[in-house]
Amino acid sequence: MNEQSSNESKWTKIVRAIVMYLVAALFLFPFYIAVVYSLKTPVETAKAPLSFPVHFAWSNYSKAIEAANFFMALKNSLIVTVATVILAVLVCSMGAYVISRNNNKFYNFFYFLFMSSIMMPFQVIMFPLYKTWVNLSLLNTLHGLTISLVGVQIGYFCFLYVGFIKTVPRELEEAATIDGASRYRTFFSIIFPLLKPINMTIIVLSALGAWNDFVVSMVIVQKKAVSTLPLVQFQFFGEYTSEVNMAFAAILMSMVPIMLFYIFAQKYIIGGVTAGAVKG
Repeated sequence: MNEQSSNESKWTKIVRAIVMYLVAALFLFPFYIAVVYSLKTPVETAKAPLSFPVHFAWSNYSKAIEAANFFMALKNSLIVTVATVILAVLVCSMGAYVISRNNNKFYNFFYFLFMSSIMMPFQVIMFPLYKTWVNLSLLNTLHGLTISLVGVQIGYFCFLYVGFIKTVPRELEEAATIDGASRYRTFFSIIFPLLKPINMTIIVLSALGAWNDFVVSMVIVQKKAVSTLPLVQFQFFGEYTSEVNMAFAAILMSMVPIMLFYIFAQKYIIGGVTAGAVKG
């Protein structure tokens, strides 16, 4: 009986390991395609799309940098991402703090308004946003794009912040008020430092969203001078021709900064999201 149970356990582990390797290969396959295509010539890509390159075409990277004005787009992406992260953390944390500490119909209305925005697709507000930005002269500007990206993310981030702030004891604020601290000083000196786990989660999610955004950027930005990395990658695909190899080279180069950032900060995501979901 024990021997039979041991054999079943052994086969279960083998099957589980095979499934895990297959799933890992499935998720890693797109990265393999990106690397292989970026190192091939168009002729070699057409002859053997999935095979490893015989001769590495490193010139694809230099051509992609020149054709897409890569470093200008990299600068724009960095500016937009950093500004989006800072604005999202400040606006969402302060708004969520007020909502979580005032349990009445007025503030509950704004909370459910933020919740409803999570379920609203961007396509619903795309044309009104475009028209508004034209009237405000915010079209084709980095700050216009930054405000748009924060607006798209604000509902979900406020939801996370409200859940987390509700776990912070009110006694800390009452003690600060007794000591004569204003509400702003109480928030930034007492509450905000305690939000480090959820702050790091919001920073990572906001940075990933802003860096990889294509749909919102395509609506707000049409000029090359203010294009971000996802937009300049799109220019490799024309109506009659496509530079697939250079496109994948540009994609890989644009992935490096955000992947390094994600690897460094990924440990904060699960903890922050879990903590923020304790009280919703």
